[in-house]
Amino acid sequence: MGVVENRQYPRVKPPKSVLAAWRSGMQRDVSNVESIALGGIFLRTKRKVAIRSLVQVLLDMPMGQVRGRGVVRRHQEHYGIAVQFISMDPEDRGRLVRQLRALETPALAR
Repeated sequence: MGVVENRQYPRVKPPKSVLAAWRSGMQRDVSNVESIALGGIFLRTKRKVAIRSLVQVLLDMPMGQVRGRGVVRRHQEHYGIAVQFISMDPEDRGRLVRQLRALETPALAR
């Protein structure tokens, strides 16, 4: 029996080629994307980032770059950070929506 998640937006596991450049305060890094949704992203990083820190994110995705701002909601030591998107230009949001649809489609065909 599967676990039912109570999420506003479903998470999608992107290809390993999807990277995110991000900045929070004086910290900068490029991280692999563990999962992504319209509401946020989980970034693989060993860096410590405080909960509620603001983060600027630049995603390099197959359909183009997506820029957004978010806030750290969860930190897993030596593993990564969960960032909730709080601001994104309409053009970037549109690219993200199209990319997520493209990533979800193969999963629905199984």
